[in-house]
Amino acid sequence: MNDPKSPSDWFKVDGVDSLVELALNLHWSWNHTADELWEALDKDLWATTQNPWVILRTVSREKIKAALGTPEFRNKLDSLLQQNRDSYRADAWFQHKHRDTALTTIAYFSMEFMLTEALPIYSGGLGNVAGDQMKAASDLGVPVVGIGLLYGQGYFRQDFDSEGMQQALYPVNDPGQLPIRPLRQSNGEWLRLQIQLPGSRIWLRCWEVSVGRAKLYLLDTNDFANTAAHRGITSELYGGDAEMRLKQEIALGIGGWRLLRALGLAPEVCHLNEGHAAFAVLERARCYMEDHKKPFDLAMNITRAGNLFTTHTAVSAGFDRFDPALIRTYLSHYAVDELAISVDDLLALGRQDPEDNSEPFNMAYLAVRGSGQINGVSKLHGQVSRQIFQSLFPRWPREEVPIGSVTNGIHVPTWDSASADALWTSACGAQRWRGSRPEEQDIRQISDRQLWQLRTAGRKGLIERMRKRYQCQLAAEGADPSNAAGIFDDNVLTLGFARRFAAYKRPNLLLHDTERMVRLLSNPRCPVQLILAGKAHPQDVPGQDLIKQWKDFIKRPEVQGRVVFLNDYDMMLAQELVQGIDLWINTPRRPWEACGTSGMKVLVNGGLNLSELDGWWAEAYTPEVGWAIGDGQEHGEDPGWDAKEADTLYSLLEAEVIPEFYERNKSGMPDKWLGRIRESMAKLTPEFSATRAIREYTESHYLPAASRYHDRAADDGAIGTGLLQWKQDLERHWNTVHFVRVRINTHDGQHFFQADVTPGSLTPDHLRVELYADSAQGESACFEAMIAAGPSQDTPGSYAYSAQVSATRPASDYTARIVPQHSNALVPLEAGQIVWQR
Repeated sequence: MNDPKSPSDWFKVDGVDSLVELALNLHWSWNHTADELWEALDKDLWATTQNPWVILRTVSREKIKAALGTPEFRNKLDSLLQQNRDSYRADAWFQHKHRDTALTTIAYFSMEFMLTEALPIYSGGLGNVAGDQMKAASDLGVPVVGIGLLYGQGYFRQDFDSEGMQQALYPVNDPGQLPIRPLRQSNGEWLRLQIQLPGSRIWLRCWEVSVGRAKLYLLDTNDFANTAAHRGITSELYGGDAEMRLKQEIALGIGGWRLLRALGLAPEVCHLNEGHAAFAVLERARCYMEDHKKPFDLAMNITRAGNLFTTHTAVSAGFDRFDPALIRTYLSHYAVDELAISVDDLLALGRQDPEDNSEPFNMAYLAVRGSGQINGVSKLHGQVSRQIFQSLFPRWPREEVPIGSVTNGIHVPTWDSASADALWTSACGAQRWRGSRPEEQDIRQISDRQLWQLRTAGRKGLIERMRKRYQCQLAAEGADPSNAAGIFDDNVLTLGFARRFAAYKRPNLLLHDTERMVRLLSNPRCPVQLILAGKAHPQDVPGQDLIKQWKDFIKRPEVQGRVVFLNDYDMMLAQELVQGIDLWINTPRRPWEACGTSGMKVLVNGGLNLSELDGWWAEAYTPEVGWAIGDGQEHGEDPGWDAKEADTLYSLLEAEVIPEFYERNKSGMPDKWLGRIRESMAKLTPEFSATRAIREYTESHYLPAASRYHDRAADDGAIGTGLLQWKQDLERHWNTVHFVRVRINTHDGQHFFQADVTPGSLTPDHLRVELYADSAQGESACFEAMIAAGPSQDTPGSYAYSAQVSATRPASDYTARIVPQHSNALVPLEAGQIVWQR
């Protein structure tokens, strides 16, 4: 019997190919002009799934044929499809501004991508950043190609037992119901790749996802030619033990770069979104070895210039580490037979101390040693990351550990409501997120009435959807679903807290004084209502206990109808929340929130933030745009400090937030509250957008990386070869470099330094002599190059250097030092040697 829903049967219906093309490009996830087409085919299924591909796979051929026979439907379909095609082909920001550059492709590796709930291959923040940056790259025309894994079950779905304890469910991701397609070769054969695991080679199937003008390619091991154990490698995201994680990361990094090769792509830039994909730097080097007949050390020296590592981890314990025996089991063949190095050499790339045979293999260390640039995801996280990685750069000041920052941003069109989109379009134009930054003054011209209408409509829409969700939730729990009808009030200040439930995020700071929280929620004169959502990792029992505490609190009769916990926090629920919440609350323990993007999503919709001064909020907060707790310092896990911050949180809500929301002018509007919204929207929304982040990555990282890679690879790797020789000379002879003496004279408001340096077996060209002063008493750290004056007249075999600096700081603040010097080297990333004056 023929499958009535097979593609061959579909294409007998004239016009269905246009629907398929529209459904299989995730552009619909942030451009909603096609929504009414999917609603016309099955309104309920669209509301439930937000997945056009499921609709096409589900509704009858007759219904599709009838819709396509309707002139209005067909005309809209043809018009939208043509608009999309024209948009994808048209020059965008990148083509207009950087057309004549050496950058043609950026390979963006990530363990997860949050693009739409229709493709559930994400867990949380890391996937959120990856998905939003993919979409922004499409909008801007930046040539990003995504590489990830297709998970058979993905991350867990959340349910609760009768006692309020979290249960983890793993529904199957049926590829036939996902908006993806098998990646096929020109002859129609499904593209499948092989990688070596102990005892056998396994197949990786390749899938294609269209994201506007960009492409995301996914790999999975669920190939019938694999054993049952191997088919399950890509079953769960962040599931299984360390061995399973290692196999996934081999598939992502090594398999991912091989996929790019199979597609004929040669990216100049490889962007590692966290260290999970760090094996890609090895495979990139291996491919260079193969193409150019070069040894591994030279290939790595050349290709690392084009690699960028973005770390999202705020504590060193968060990095993936693998037992050396596990690395030997899984990668000995790869090291010896494919990289032509020993497995000990490979292990050294992932260790702080290459000589310590017991030290685990750290994927973040491999990423650092295989990259030409490293960045954290907020300014504060950049500082934290310099501290975390300082051990890889011994004797270098923390400020000079070579890690910068690019603060994350959210893809605004994904998270704004229809009302917010209309308001921003009227103020800033339809192209506001596709190029230059929207002007603040355009937002400041929006009237109080327009802002209040936006907030009122957003809150009302959220509460309507929340009641429907809660009704289904109550029914599933065996409770009376009619109890959902009367909860919450459209006119009441609505707070939101929706995050992963983990101890460092302190989701229960609001429960520190439960009686005070009850009074906040039940105040009849100025009432407050609270929506909560979030998951705890299935292995995080303390995180699950935090959810249970809220579940128990909600049962108290005094807060009935004022606080709800919505189960199974996912992307669809997040979109509903951020479009209607008045005040987003975030309470991480500083500095453990690397960035945090949930609070950014409310900005475009007129929501405000009350957050710890951590992550993005540490650089975003000013008193006119929201509220903050914390003193900008770190206090560890001090329960006394937690109590103090809880008191500050309650006090801000009682004394400032709630009164300001309910203080109305003669027109019945909270003008102070609306003024704060206006400033928040104008100042913060553009700054914390993925549009800004991708422009910054492109101009500050991608373009320089592509240029450096091309420079090192040119002329059969001439610069790369010279640089490698220089590094080898340093490694052999640095211990012969030393100071002979340093003299200081002070007069006329200047310190005059003279240093005699012996280069030993190196030459003066290998070296740079500097004065360095650490930060002290309000003065920033600084360094001043000392000028070479030729051979020393006093000490044979040494060279003289001199410098003068202002005497505004004591001469004792300055210390002379010797560091490596090469016009093409990244110091100290590639050469961390340093000699300090004694």
